[in-house]
Amino acid sequence: QVQVVESGGGLVQTGGSLTLSCAASGRIFSINAMGWYRPAPGKQRELVASITSAGSTAYADSVKGRFTISRDNAKNTVYLQMNSLKPDETAVYYCNAWLNYNPVWGQGTQVTVSS
Repeated sequence: QVQVVESGGGLVQTGGSLTLSCAASGRIFSINAMGWYRPAPGKQRELVASITSAGSTAYADSVKGRFTISRDNAKNTVYLQMNSLKPDETAVYYCNAWLNYNPVWGQGTQVTVSS
């Protein structure tokens, strides 16, 4: 069985920074795109940022220039560096990874931005 586990959430003041981590584990023979999602109005979840196994990245327009996604393929881990956080970005952030050609979701990590 494979899984992803997020960490790094917490409480931060407006304008502060946090780094989220997501580690994939289990019997993994293939790992492709990894990404971060959060709930959004009218949607179940919206893409915050994603990164392919080759390192190509994509970001939601609202986070471009403030968030940086990266990954360590040797550790099967993806990171999300979040800077200049805003109160409306308070949410549970979920990691998604394509493991063995299937999408796998984590349980989420809470990010709270105080005003």
